[in-house]
Amino acid sequence: MMTPQMRAPICLVENHMEQLSVNQKAVEVLDKISQPVVVVAIVGLYRTGKSYLMNRLAGQNHGFPLGSTVQSETKGIWMWCVPHPTKPEHTLVLLDTEGLGDVEKGDSKNDSWIFALAVLLSSTLVYNSMSTINHKALEELHYVTELTELIRAKSSPSPDGMKNSTEFVSFFPDFIWTVRDFMLELRINGDSITEDQYLENALKLIPGNNPRIQASNLPRECIRHFFPKRKCFVFDRPTNDKELLKKIETISEDQLDPKFLEQTRAFVSYIFTYAKMKTLREGIKVTGNRLGTLVMTYVDAINSGAVPCLDDAVTTLALRENSAAVQKAADHYSEQMAQRLRLPTDTLQELLGEHTACEKEAIAVFMEHSFKDENQQFQKKLLELLDEKRGIFMLKNEEASEKFCQGELNQLSKAFMENISTFSIPGGHRLYMEMREKIEHDYWQVPRKGVKASEVFQSFLQSQATLESSILQADTALTAGEKALAEERAQKEAAEQQQELLRQQQEEQQQLMDAQERSHKENLEQLRTKLVQEREQLIQDQKMMLEKQLQDQKALLEEGFRKKSEKMNEEIQRLKRNIDDMNRNSGSVLEDILKGFATVICAPALLVAEAVKGFISIFK
Repeated sequence: MMTPQMRAPICLVENHMEQLSVNQKAVEVLDKISQPVVVVAIVGLYRTGKSYLMNRLAGQNHGFPLGSTVQSETKGIWMWCVPHPTKPEHTLVLLDTEGLGDVEKGDSKNDSWIFALAVLLSSTLVYNSMSTINHKALEELHYVTELTELIRAKSSPSPDGMKNSTEFVSFFPDFIWTVRDFMLELRINGDSITEDQYLENALKLIPGNNPRIQASNLPRECIRHFFPKRKCFVFDRPTNDKELLKKIETISEDQLDPKFLEQTRAFVSYIFTYAKMKTLREGIKVTGNRLGTLVMTYVDAINSGAVPCLDDAVTTLALRENSAAVQKAADHYSEQMAQRLRLPTDTLQELLGEHTACEKEAIAVFMEHSFKDENQQFQKKLLELLDEKRGIFMLKNEEASEKFCQGELNQLSKAFMENISTFSIPGGHRLYMEMREKIEHDYWQVPRKGVKASEVFQSFLQSQATLESSILQADTALTAGEKALAEERAQKEAAEQQQELLRQQQEEQQQLMDAQERSHKENLEQLRTKLVQEREQLIQDQKMMLEKQLQDQKALLEEGFRKKSEKMNEEIQRLKRNIDDMNRNSGSVLEDILKGFATVICAPALLVAEAVKGFISIFK
C-alpha cells in the first residue's frame, strides 16, 4: 500500500494537561501503510530548532511548527509520513516531540514519558542540543538515565537473571546527537577530530568515586550502554540576523549561512542513506499499521500506571497481526482458486492439484505476515479454514458438474423421451436399446463433464429401469427366454455400473487423503523453515548483545575503569551460556515443536483414513 499523501504533519500523541492520548486520525493514517517504516524521532530542549531539521527531512521548508517565541509550539508527538526518498517501498515516518524542560509544564515526569516513547517508536533517535556537548548538556539529557525505570524488555524477569537493560540493545534505535549553533573548533590537544570523535570524547567517563562524579558519569554510561551505534553532527548558526531567524521557514536558502546549509544537507543525506528500518526483537519488521498498534499499546500502558513492555507490545501486535495474516492467506487462497479453476474440473485430481498449489502460496503468505505464533494456534486456524474452503470449492465443483451433466443429458435424451410411445410395438425393445446406447455414446463424448458424470448417468439409467422392463415385457417379438436373458443382462450391467461408481468414489477418497498428506507436509516444511529463521535471529540478537558487552568492557579497561569492567564478566558469561545452550538445543526444540504440531494436524486425517477404510470394507 502506498504512503498516504500527507500535506502537513498530524499529532500522533496528544499531551493535554499532562495526560497522554493517541490521536485516532493519526492511527488511521498509519493503518493505511503496509510498507516497512523508517522512523526518525527528534528530542531535545524546547526552542533548539528541532522542527527545522524535521522539515528538511520531509523535503519542506515548513510543516512542523517552528515557533518564534519562548513558548514551546509542539505539544505531544507530531507525525509526518512521506515516501522514503532513497528506499523504494518504504515509508519515512518523522516524529517531532515537544520540547523537553518547558518551564510551563507542571510535571517533569511527562517529559520522561515523551522521551521514552520517542525511544520505543523510532529506529533513529536524534537528540538536539545547543552550543556544545559539555557537563551541562549531559545533565540536561538525564532522561536517558531513567529509561531502565520507564521501559522493560520482558514482561517477567529473565530465567537466567539477565538484566532487562542488556536487552535494550536489540531493539533500541541508533543515536544521533545534533549540536546547534556550534562555535568551537573540532580539535583535541591541537589535533583535528571528526564530529563522531568529538561525541565519543565527550562520553568518556570521568575518573573518581565521589557521588558527584558518579552522577555525572551516569548519562554517559547509559548512552554508551543503550545506544551502540552513535553519530554526531554539528551545525553553525543559520544566520546572525535575529529577524531572519524568526522566519527561517520562509526565507530563501541564499539568506542562510552556506556552512549551515552544507551541514544540514550532510545530516539529511546521512538519514536518507543510513537510517534503518524499524524492527523489534528477533528481526520483526515494523510496518505503518504495526507502528500504530505499538503507539496505542505503549500509551495505554503509561496511562494505566504500568511500564511499557516490549514483550507485551509484541504479544498484542502478534494477536492482531496473526489474525490478519490468517485472513490475508485465506483470501489469497480463495482469489487464486477462483482465478485458476474452470468449473467443473474434468477430474477431482485437477481440482486438488490447484488446491495444493494455492494452499502452498497461502501458507507462504501467512508465514510472511505472522510472527510469534505461540503453539502454532493461528497456523492451525488457517489449516482448518483452507480445509473448509477446499470443501466449498469441491461442493461447487460437484454442483457445476451435476448441473452441466444433467443439462447435456436432458438435451441428448429430449427426442428419446418425447417419442417413448413409439417403442410399444413388436421389436420396440431393440429400438429402445439402440436409441439409449446412442444417448450413452454421445454423452460420454462430451468433454469436461466433471466428477458427477458417472453418478448423473447412473441416475438416468435407474430412472429408465422400470420403463425398460415394461417395454421388454410388452415386446411380442421376443420369446420368454429372450426376455429373461435381457432382464439378466440389464441387472448385470446395473451391478457393474454400481461397482464402477463405487470404485471411482474410493479413488477420489484416496486422492483426498493424498492431498491431505501433501498439505500436512507443506505446513510442516514451511513451519520448519520459519522456526529455523526465528531461532537464527534469536541467536543473532544474543550475539549482538554479547558483542556490545565485550566492546563496553574493552572501552572501560582502556579508560582505566578495571572494577567496572570486571563487574560485566558475570553478564558476559551468561550471554555466552545462552548462545551455547541455544546452539546445542535448537535441533531438539525444533523437532518437539514440529512433532506437537504434526500430532494436532494429523489427527483429523487419521479419522478420515479410518472412515475410508470402513467405507471400502462395507462394499467389498
